[in-house]
Parts: sequence; C-alpha cells; structure tokens
Amino acid sequence: MRVLICGGGVIGASIACFLARRGARPIVIERTGLACAASGKSGGFLARDWCDGSPLEGLARRSFALHAELARRLGGEAWGYRRMTSYAGWASAEPRSPRRRSPGGPQWLGDDVAVGQRLGTPQSTAQVHPALFTARMMRAAEAAGARLRLGEVTGIVHDTSRTRVRGVEIGGETLEGDAVVIAMGPWSILAARWLPLPPVFGLKGHSLVFATGDAVPAEAVFLEYREASGEVHGPELFPRPDGTTYVCAISSESPLPVDPAAVTPDDGAVERLHAMCRAMSPALAAARVLAQQACHRPVTQDGLPLIGAVPGLGGAYVATGHGVWGILNAPATGEAMAELILDGGARTVDLAAFDPARLAPLDPRLVRTGAGMLL
Repeated sequence: MRVLICGGGVIGASIACFLARRGARPIVIERTGLACAASGKSGGFLARDWCDGSPLEGLARRSFALHAELARRLGGEAWGYRRMTSYAGWASAEPRSPRRRSPGGPQWLGDDVAVGQRLGTPQSTAQVHPALFTARMMRAAEAAGARLRLGEVTGIVHDTSRTRVRGVEIGGETLEGDAVVIAMGPWSILAARWLPLPPVFGLKGHSLVFATGDAVPAEAVFLEYREASGEVHGPELFPRPDGTTYVCAISSESPLPVDPAAVTPDDGAVERLHAMCRAMSPALAAARVLAQQACHRPVTQDGLPLIGAVPGLGGAYVATGHGVWGILNAPATGEAMAELILDGGARTVDLAAFDPARLAPLDPRLVRTGAGMLL
C-alpha cells in the first residue's frame, strides 16, 4: 500500500516509520526540510501521566512507553533520550531576599528562584532532542522501505466520483497513492482548500539554546516568571545530555508565514527571554547562546489533536494539532494511524476523541495568503 504523507515533522516521520514496519510503502513529502519547524525547535520533554484525566491520557501513556521501547531498540542515546527529574517554581525580575530555593531543588538555579514542588521523577518524565528523534524515525522508516521527497504539495487529486483521493499534486506533477495523510502542523490549514478539514492554528513560541556543558544536571524546570512590567510567563528549562540547555517562553499569535523557513522571532522576544534566563540561573547567565529561534505549535479550536479519517472522503487522513505534546505523542500517533490506515481501525489507542468530524470544517474561501503570510 502506497501512503503519501504530507509533512516531514515528527508526526509525519512517525507515521511513516510505523507504516513501513508493517510493509506499507510510505512517501513523506516535505516542502522545506525534515523537522524544519516545531519538530526541530521544541523542548522534547516527555511526561507519562501529565495528561491523565483528559482525553489525551491513553495516547500519552502509550506514547511514553513507545519512546522507551524505541530508545532500547534503536539506541536512544543517538537522539538524547534520557529519564529526568522535573520541578515547578516561580521567579521574578525583582530580586527576592532572603533565599527561597528549596534545599532539595535544582542547585543550578539562582538564589531568588523559588522551587515549590517536584513534578516528576525519572520514572515519569524524560526527554529527547526533537530534531534528532525526528531524523532517526525517518531513517528507520527509510530502512524499512519508506521514501522522503522534497517538494510542495499544491493540491489533492480525487477519483472521478470525487468520493476518494488518489494522490497529490506536487507542482505540475501528480503523485498517486492509495491514501493521503495531512500532517503539516499548523500548515495543515492549507489543505482545507482541498479537503473538509477543521481549522488548525499556529501558536508561536520563542526559545534559546545555551552551551552549558556539565554545569546543569538532568533536571527540567517549569517556572512562573514575572517580568518587571508585571507580565507573567511560563519559562521551561530543559538541560540536554549533549551539554546544552533549551529554554522556551513568550508566546504570541503572530501570523503564520506560508513558508516554514520564514519563521523568525518577534521583535524584542529573544532579548526578553535572555533577560529572564540571566535572572533565573547563573549557569545560563555565563553560557554562550547557540541558537535563538521561534516556532509555531499546531493547535485546534478545542485543544485536542485531529487524528483520523477525513469525513466523507475515502483514503484521506489527518494527524495534526498536537500543541505542546507533539514530540511526546508522535510515536503513539504513528502507531495508531498505521493501524487505522492498514486495518481500518486503531487498536492500541482509542482515537474517538480526536476524530476530525467533531469540529466543523473550515470554509476553504477563508484560506488566503497575502504578503507571504497565511490569513
């Protein structure tokens, strides 16, 4: 079975991997580059039970287990897989006195950072380097028979009855397939011009990557930080085993460029984030900045991903809208999508809550581009 997967992020690569493992022939079609957007610029944090009590519980728990299984089978040290402890706390641009940091909390934070609680242990929280993980999933898919093709999808090809898809257009060429999967993150909104899909939006986040060496242990930190202006943010700090530390904060609803390569930080956002980092940790204040970047995480109207068959159109599927949990939930999404496409239904995870039919499709006339931005 030939499955055309539109999008070379972590979701598309994971779907390709699980399809190829079962003998299908997936082709991942990517416009800009593998993991070029949120899949390459996110934190890569994994949590087993943080989605408990929500519709995401089964997906998250299955995916957390799959991450561990993939690490054992494929050599997770290659993509920075490791278990870690995680903490919550708060900080402020205004110095505090006296010291409020918990004695058992991370010692690499500043004295003015208050650590309120431990959120997770190595049994319940872990991490990966998202770009490396995405690349490894794609390589595993290719080793099993998948292909990666660079090109921009410009349309969906239907059969003569227009009740089933039979391929995609890439420029002026038609690439035929037995099924088509839309997995383009927030750019999946472009596919609403051709398929009855609910809207997907991009929530922009900013991040810095520091060269911290061995100064920071395997401790993830989630803080509430108050700027001098009174504005409150939620910085997340993720040390990585390669001697770097990733920090993200400052979200916005900035317009989404048509080309993922055109995503750039908002004016002043990187400088504000850097100021937070200097205030939160002496180790970060002394470290060299390796990357300053931004990405758009895909979100839906109700905050749940779209995972399933496109209503009323045979052979068409969608998998996007995972928000901040895209890296975590990619393996279970890939596994379930492979089951859905090849077997007619997912067995490992109940996808009912993520059915695209639960939301009204976007009017295709609303999908417009202007000045290189999606409107």
